[in-house]
Formats: sequence, structure tokens, C-alpha cells
Amino acid sequence: MKVTFPHMGHLWVSVAAMLQYLGVEVVVPPPTTKRTLTLGSRYAPEFACLPLKLNLGNFIEARELGADTILMAGGCGPCRFGYYAQVEHAILEDLGYRYRLVVMEPPQRHAGELLAKIKYITGHRSWLEVARAIWFGFQKARLLDELERRAHYLRPREVRRGSTDRAFGEALKIVAAVRHPRDMAKAAEQAHRIMSEVAFDAYRPVLRVGIVGEIFTLLEPFANYDLERKLGHMGVEVDRSIYLSEWINDHLLFGLAGGRRTRKAACRAAAPYLNHFVGGHGQETVGSAALYAAQGYDGVIQLMPFTCMPEIVAASILPKLKAELGIPVLTIVVDEHSGEAGLITRLESFVDLLHGRKGVEG
Repeated sequence: MKVTFPHMGHLWVSVAAMLQYLGVEVVVPPPTTKRTLTLGSRYAPEFACLPLKLNLGNFIEARELGADTILMAGGCGPCRFGYYAQVEHAILEDLGYRYRLVVMEPPQRHAGELLAKIKYITGHRSWLEVARAIWFGFQKARLLDELERRAHYLRPREVRRGSTDRAFGEALKIVAAVRHPRDMAKAAEQAHRIMSEVAFDAYRPVLRVGIVGEIFTLLEPFANYDLERKLGHMGVEVDRSIYLSEWINDHLLFGLAGGRRTRKAACRAAAPYLNHFVGGHGQETVGSAALYAAQGYDGVIQLMPFTCMPEIVAASILPKLKAELGIPVLTIVVDEHSGEAGLITRLESFVDLLHGRKGVEG
């Protein structure tokens, strides 16, 4: 069995760590590129959202590297993600790719089925070993999130342009190379030391922007045209409404690992505007935008794939939130036809608007 999975941001680091710790052979999909998107768009339904097309391209490229089993998350509720694994598998079957499909449904709804799927993947491994592997993967996700937050702070303040990106790239390699939980502390020390060596100007005036929206589009740089890095180089410190470790803690660890924020907090903040679940992260998008306004952020950017139903609901509510809380909101919709030049123009205009409101020289 050679297991692959979607390439979504730094998810591959955590999933590969968990599976390799349990002795499962892993085929990490190549980093998502234009070829990945072209392959996925060629065979996916036209009005399927961008994540499905990129996942499909991931799986085609992973099959070329020898993968024979797909590990995919499931879902429930109005978001179409809940059946994307089955759609992708059917398309791959039609193309002649003989993949085994293992869908991990949310433990809150399908606990017994989830345990059976885990046992299928891990074979003879004990539940204690499985728990240790999950915790190992979570530790990597949490460390990478800490490093990303530091990068978000440093990038608009760095003295030498690009030094933050180079430091984060080195730190990422160190974390990804760890093969056993006992080595995590040393890796964390090395990674944080590398980030601490980036020279920055703590007194440089910067803007602060919160980024909200659909999780795949938030976490995968290819899907959002590396928006966080672009904003950082425009003098903007960003924060995401969803980090991978927070999602793992909320949905797999039931909040037991603690953390600085939870999905419940975002949903409570959304209540005056959207007080029920609409699928995906739609409710969290609205609540997180309200929280960013309360925390004094200069603006909010919503990222969403074209045709994403939960985010369409959220986008229809954000103008009311903007009017009541006085925070500028920019919604960016992405699909395979999106262009980087157009995105940069919109970001520059939005940043200029925020500079004007704050009186900060751009």
C-alpha cells in the first residue's frame, strides 16, 4: 500500500509524519503547479470548485509516482466537499487509475467508521501507537503554524527583502525532516533560532489584515497566488482565521490540545449576523471577520473558490458586518481562470485604501 493525499499547504508535513511513524509507505504529491491545475481542470466538472480540481491533479501526479491508495477527508452538511472524494475517485476510475479510496469521515458523526478506516490504513499497529502518531503530526502542524505566524510578523518589517521567506524555507525543511517525536524539541529550537536571525524594524508602521474564507484556499499558496507573501511585501501583517493545527484540534482532538482560539469562538462572534451552520467555514468566515474588527485590524480579505456555497452565503452577509463595524472587506474569488496580475492590482488598491483610512504612508 502506497498512500497519497491532497497537497494543501503544509498538511503534507503532518500527514506524512503520522503515516511514516506507523510504518505506512507514503507518496507525497508534488507541490501544486500549473500542470496540476491543468490536469484537474481537464477532467473535473466545469463548475466544480477549485479545490476539487487541484486535488484531482494531485492524485493524477501522485499515481505517476506509484501511489495506489488515496487518503481523503470526508464531510457533512451543505458543503459539496462531503462527496468530492467519491466524485474524484469516479473520475480517476474512468481515466484508468486504479486507486483504493479511504475516506475519513468526521469523528463527531461517524466515530466507528473512522476507527475502522484508521485500522485499515495502519494494519497491526496498536491504538496507543496510532494516538502517538496523531499527536506527532499535530506537534508538527502546531510548530509550523507558530513559524508561519512569526513569518507574518517579520515579512512587512524585514530589513532585507526576502530574508523571511528564506528563513522560513530553512525552518520548514528542518521540521519536515523529523522522523520521531523525541526529536521535535531540538527541531523546534533550531527552527525558531533561524527565524530569530531575521533582521527587522520593530518600529516600521504596518497595516494589519485578517484573511478569512474556505480552508483549502486559505492554506494552499498556489490556490491563492501566495497572497500572504504578496501582502507582506506590501507592508501588511496578515493573520489567517484558520491554521492547520487549530483545525486538527477542533475537529480531531475535540479541543483537548488547547490553543489561542477555537471554532466555537468564531461561531459565537458570528451569531448577530449568521447564527446557524451553513456548511464549510461560512459561519466561521463571518465570525472571524467580526473578531478581526473587534481586535482593531485595518481590513479583512475573504478568499473563496468560485461556486463555493458556504462562502457565497458569507459574502452576502459581510457587507452588513462592514457597515456596522466599519472595517473594509475585500472578497477574492479564485478558479482556474484567475490571473495573478489582476489579483495584484486589487490587492494594491485595497492596501492603498487602508493606508488612506489609517494615514500610514505606503
